[in-house]
Amino acid sequence: MSQKDLNIDAKGLGKVAVLMGGASAEREVSLMSGAGVLAALQGLGVDAHAFDPAISDLGELRRAGFARCFIALHGRHGEDGTVQGALELLGIPYTGPGVMASSIAMDKTMTKRIWRADGLSTPDWRLVSSGGETAQALAELGAPMIVKPAREGSTLGLTKVTDAAQCAQAYELAARYDPEVLCEQFIEGDETTCPVLGNGAAAQALPVIRIVAPQGNYDYQNKYFTDDTQYHCPSGLPQAEEAEIQRLVVAAYRSLACRGWARADIMIRASDRKPFLLEINTSPGMTSHSLVPMSARAAGIDYAALCLRLLANANLDSPGGTVPGGVQ
Repeated sequence: MSQKDLNIDAKGLGKVAVLMGGASAEREVSLMSGAGVLAALQGLGVDAHAFDPAISDLGELRRAGFARCFIALHGRHGEDGTVQGALELLGIPYTGPGVMASSIAMDKTMTKRIWRADGLSTPDWRLVSSGGETAQALAELGAPMIVKPAREGSTLGLTKVTDAAQCAQAYELAARYDPEVLCEQFIEGDETTCPVLGNGAAAQALPVIRIVAPQGNYDYQNKYFTDDTQYHCPSGLPQAEEAEIQRLVVAAYRSLACRGWARADIMIRASDRKPFLLEINTSPGMTSHSLVPMSARAAGIDYAALCLRLLANANLDSPGGTVPGGVQ
């Protein structure tokens, strides 16, 4: 734990709710994230309690006297701006980006439009509404192509399509999770991810992680429930490449007006080593397999210190929303 974290008064943070579980397709992972965060905060003397919005009404947060929330929810109604908006109305500061940034980041299409407008590299894409349109997208974008829900996380509903015969089934799978389906140009090369901590001009990228999944398939199972995926941190990339990825993810983070923390996923095209932004996660996982804690450790920040730092920076969008005692 750094000196900066040692200066945070854990008890002075007040009564804390760790929001976990929820009703999204990522409930199982959220419960694992929340359990880790809860144990870490309690171990540091924080008056932290588990709170599952799928079981308890959010209004109970105010009635029970909670001073701030650590959002360990993933997916819909957790990192899409809805919970953030409710907490704004309740006047309870929370971890991570605010309402607008959370809402935009959850929508991969809107995220890509903003990044493209700001001159940030992201793969070409098409938004489709049928299997036929998916096949047309394949003809335009080329094979292989990624088909996925526009507003879902953790690779749920994702298919790597290599020929037109797969398009109808790939569309149907993605549409089970969201009516908006995104077809995205596949970038062949190294898969990486990079977290960002902080606010505004003070936002800083943590070390890059290079991901090597079995058969190159970094799916839901290989993300959370197997030990076959390899994570390299230090990444082993040339220093100039790592620095460029870090520059790109900080720019992407600021482009969406994120604050607190987030984690961006990047592919490095093998042919010319150009990095491409895929998406940004505004409530990253905090499980034993999760990547932000791994990157933070490489930067000298242990899991408990990371949780405490994020909690101390809990905030509100509304004017005067900054909470005394936070760190940058």
